[in-house]
Amino acid sequence: MYLKPRFFYIIAGITLCFILGFPFPPLATAASWLLAALSLTTAADTALLWSRKNGASAWRICADRFSNGDDNNIRLEVENAYPFAINLAVTDEIPAVFGRRDILFRLSLRRGQRKDIVYSLRPVKRGEYDFGHIRLFVATGIGLAERRITTGNELTVKVYPSFMMLRQYELLAISNNLTEMGIKKIRRIGHHSEFEQIKEYVKDDDYRTINWKATARRNQLMVNTFRNERSQQVYNIIDKGRIMQSAFRGMTLLDYAINAALVLSFVAVLREDKAGLATFSSDFETFVPASKHSAQINLILENLYRQQTDFGESDYSSLYVHLEKHVSKRSLLVIYTDFENIIGMERQLDYLSRLARRHVVLVVFFENTELREVVENRPRTTEDYINQVVAEKFIAEKRHVVSVLKQHGVYSLLTAPEKLSINVINRYLEMKSRRLI
Repeated sequence: MYLKPRFFYIIAGITLCFILGFPFPPLATAASWLLAALSLTTAADTALLWSRKNGASAWRICADRFSNGDDNNIRLEVENAYPFAINLAVTDEIPAVFGRRDILFRLSLRRGQRKDIVYSLRPVKRGEYDFGHIRLFVATGIGLAERRITTGNELTVKVYPSFMMLRQYELLAISNNLTEMGIKKIRRIGHHSEFEQIKEYVKDDDYRTINWKATARRNQLMVNTFRNERSQQVYNIIDKGRIMQSAFRGMTLLDYAINAALVLSFVAVLREDKAGLATFSSDFETFVPASKHSAQINLILENLYRQQTDFGESDYSSLYVHLEKHVSKRSLLVIYTDFENIIGMERQLDYLSRLARRHVVLVVFFENTELREVVENRPRTTEDYINQVVAEKFIAEKRHVVSVLKQHGVYSLLTAPEKLSINVINRYLEMKSRRLI
């Protein structure tokens, strides 16, 4: 049992009356009566709170797995089993890793009433998260005492790579509204080898696709339509070295890469391409052969969930040897890594160039948005000017990395972490339209 602030305010008033009772004796008598009334009222309030063993209860309802980097909803159902109205303070024991102290909700419930409380949590790291109990602090309308009720079960939730984004892409793909997610409409260059159908000519159709024989038979313009070549292999290759542990808005670059790899695999399978996965650090580790079966995305998801870094140096020679062994067909290799400077890139350039001779290699690395903010801000002091010059140097060096990779036949994508998924998908669609894969 806890005593409410109202009780102590009344005690303070009674104490003041006792003090003033020395010069004014009637106040002391009144204070004695008030103290007796307070004691009886507090006892009655306490008796009401303990009149039911389980006067109030609550349940936590949430998914058994959370999506990393997304807002995941948790619903608390709170019910009043007392025969009278109560006031409640509800707190949920969320995993300590979130560091939040604002999960406290106040509400009033009539007799037998039930209410829902909804809040969200945004994890930034994969793994297992432990929820504790739900604590209810119950008070009657008198408001002198408070009872704590422990309810709800402890729960362990697994945090997976961002699967919520997959649902968004799937729904928008069904409604043909992918542009709402930032996916560009890429104009088809040339004609693809897979014939799809003959249809009636509409405005903006390429006149070179007119099928004159079908036009003569139907007595109206008919055109051939083609579709993208399918069943191409797309491998997401994730560098798990120490350089990928840099953080941006609470999430590591490794987790951004994992989320993007999952989304790209999903889009590739939707486009009837084959999606595969590989990870490496100081050694070649995970390998999932490319496939477009319905269970492939779940297989990739489970493998991505378990990925952890060993904080070692990334060994591109091991990556090259194993890819030569396991990937025989020409494929799109999307390598997620980060190069802070030209020297770091040049150490791996030979292996990237070798891979580019047999495959289409797209190296994805990250723009330091904090440095860009330094460059864009107007300098006011000498120190600001120095910081701006240094920041411009680092930004220019990353652009130079892009240029050097291009000279050696390696495609590259320099992107801000928060735009990684969208930019990778756009580049994939662009490369498909240009028939690079």
